[in-house]
Amino acid sequence: MAENDSHSEKETGVVLGFLEEAEPWQLHSAQFPSKVGGKPAWLSHVHLPGHPELVCEKCKLPLGFLLQVYAPIVGIERSFHRTLYVFCCRTPACYTRNDNSCFKVFRSQLPRKNDFYAYDPPPDEEPADNGDEQHLLSSGVKLCWLCGCPGQKACSRCHSVTYCSKEHQTIHWKQQHKKECCTEVGASSASEVHNPFLFPEWELVTEPEKLPAKNEESHDRLQQVDCASSELEETELESMALHESQDSKVFQKFKTCIATEPEQVLRYCRAGSPIWVSSEHVPSAAEVPKCLCGANRNFEFQIMPQLLNHLKVDRPDASIDWGILAIYTCADSCDQSNKYSPEFIWKQDITEDRAN
Repeated sequence: MAENDSHSEKETGVVLGFLEEAEPWQLHSAQFPSKVGGKPAWLSHVHLPGHPELVCEKCKLPLGFLLQVYAPIVGIERSFHRTLYVFCCRTPACYTRNDNSCFKVFRSQLPRKNDFYAYDPPPDEEPADNGDEQHLLSSGVKLCWLCGCPGQKACSRCHSVTYCSKEHQTIHWKQQHKKECCTEVGASSASEVHNPFLFPEWELVTEPEKLPAKNEESHDRLQQVDCASSELEETELESMALHESQDSKVFQKFKTCIATEPEQVLRYCRAGSPIWVSSEHVPSAAEVPKCLCGANRNFEFQIMPQLLNHLKVDRPDASIDWGILAIYTCADSCDQSNKYSPEFIWKQDITEDRAN
């Protein structure tokens, strides 16, 4: 019986991401976490992105940290440690259809021997000294007390609390710092209260996608969906319109593909292909810009709409929203000398008649 079971499932090459609760120390930089929400756990402690890199292209307000994925590349020493960071705007009104200007993606990577972490893997227990990486990195880089991004603007009264922007200083002042400024507790991380700017924090755990053997053939067809409707012959489009639109087929394939694991919030398959929610607004190769080093960018992972259920962003008027977010990264995972390299994100929304 067990032998038959071993042949009843097959891995697809895709790694799925799910959310789990974790202890705070497990999500610190030294544990090389994948996580959603809270403040970013920075990999390299130098050359962090800040203003104006982490600003919404529309409202010009600071972006919030959405998630990070620890994704080292086996066999490439410069990418022994490698993390991808996704940031998004917290202003719902900035989210317009199929527009990615509310998002930014950055890649950080380090060799095994580096200036910030031990050569050997971290222990599976809480360290005696966690430090205070929420506000100050080992390199001396000061972080914003509200969002955890680089912050060089200090409170003019106590000079001990720093911010990335005037906007975040104002929010933190009203929320907490007004009561604590110039007191001992004012510069202590022990007095942290609920931070409305941050998304709820979760660990992002992964496992290989497995499908029943009888579904392998159909899954292969799903992964090869041709979403470029412009390339279809006119006669084909007319034929499809009589029965079922191409968009309906693409959306149905999306639902079928996630049906076995409906709680997945992320799909990882470096140099693979995303599964789309619509036949509209699918990028051509020319629409995915090359890396700054000149190399092409390949698809690496996608963020699923299921994640929105855990972010607590629903509002009656306008909400942060997406169909899928597809992240494309440098095919060579180029060395940028400890700098955080910008990568590319493509936002695709569900067809309007399906969203309504």
